[in-house]
Amino acid sequence: MKTSWRSASLVASAAAVLALTTACGQENASTGTQNVGATSAAGGYGTSTTAGAGNGYGADSKDQSAAAKPAAAGNLTVTESAKLGKVLTDGAGFTLYRFDKDTAEPPKSSCDGACATAWPPVPAEGAEAATGVDKALLGEVTRADGSKQLTIGGWPMYRYAKDTKAGDANGQNVGGTWFASAPDGKKATLAALPGLSVRKDPKLGDIVVDKNGMTVYRFMKDQAWPVSKSACTGACLEKWPAVAPVSANDTKGVQKKGLMGFTRPDGVKQMTVNCWPIYTFSGDSAPGDTNGQGVGGTWYAVSPDGKPVGAAK
Repeated sequence: MKTSWRSASLVASAAAVLALTTACGQENASTGTQNVGATSAAGGYGTSTTAGAGNGYGADSKDQSAAAKPAAAGNLTVTESAKLGKVLTDGAGFTLYRFDKDTAEPPKSSCDGACATAWPPVPAEGAEAATGVDKALLGEVTRADGSKQLTIGGWPMYRYAKDTKAGDANGQNVGGTWFASAPDGKKATLAALPGLSVRKDPKLGDIVVDKNGMTVYRFMKDQAWPVSKSACTGACLEKWPAVAPVSANDTKGVQKKGLMGFTRPDGVKQMTVNCWPIYTFSGDSAPGDTNGQGVGGTWYAVSPDGKPVGAAK
């Protein structure tokens, strides 16, 4: 590797080698034949773009009869989504949506009939602003049938009939016009992230993610000491793209020790955490996906200190 870091390690004195050992740690894994791993099924959370059978609303063509009266929203809350950022939910944890064909100034709903069956309007009555929601943004609009619908920042609010449990966001981007609502009624979106940061995964705990919110992985056949070395090349690197180097100042929550970049023999520049090379997975299609976890028994998400999450000890 033609890097100043490696060159320095080759000519370092015994004292320098000892310092390097301290910086990169002595944890290591044997190198060997690379294990690319099969591409796992990507999660579909928040990526549906398929409208329903001919109706254009994302509803099934059958059972378009009038739906039961929608439940009151209760205490509106703000939920942190790994894929969508801050999302507005009702008191039961169901995602609230906004429709691009509506207007906020003045408030007006363009969703009636079969559309309102697929996207039940949220009643204005019974909605309360809880922590994270500005009470001043709550309002209402009178629908064509005379009912009062909740508005946030002027935008009429809806639920989605295909969300069956709290936290579902199957209505995200349906028809290119339906989007989860942020607490202010705008479209929910992830805030800009540092080059590397830490996300709390419900199953894996604290794991490292890149600037796009994508899960970062470690390959157990790589090595970190005395020099960073990747055993993932060729077809492996196509499935597990190397994370490009980022400045240590462009990170948040990640251990600084051994946080550096290096140049691979193939010329690709790659980032390390605790001197271990890191990658993303081509089988992850959206922020929050962890489809690469445990693939081949050699690929694992990375903890903030660089250790492989869930790997056998």
